[in-house]
Amino acid sequence: MNDSPGCPLIGVAATYMPRLSEMTSEPGLAAAVDQHAAAVCDALIPAQRGRDQGRTVRREELADYVLGFTDWLTGVDWTEPVGHDFATLRLTAVCWLIREHDLLDV
Repeated sequence: MNDSPGCPLIGVAATYMPRLSEMTSEPGLAAAVDQHAAAVCDALIPAQRGRDQGRTVRREELADYVLGFTDWLTGVDWTEPVGHDFATLRLTAVCWLIREHDLLDV
């Protein structure tokens, strides 16, 4: 399932995963991505489940989140800027979560 061509995480990772390397030289960017990752986790993991079972991000839930987010971006005719805006930070944070939780590993 995770290597399915229809999995939205694959496209996001292919496009935004390279931005993670920028975090090592830009502490402000690292902090912003961390905040966005926390916000995504908060959206995916109910507080009670987070306390009881740890904060585990599930691939299917993150994929659903990405579909909704990218649909919204399409609806507002978003285009990727040269720098970092809310959307690029959020998608970079999704990549950080993909990497940290091994969500594309077989």
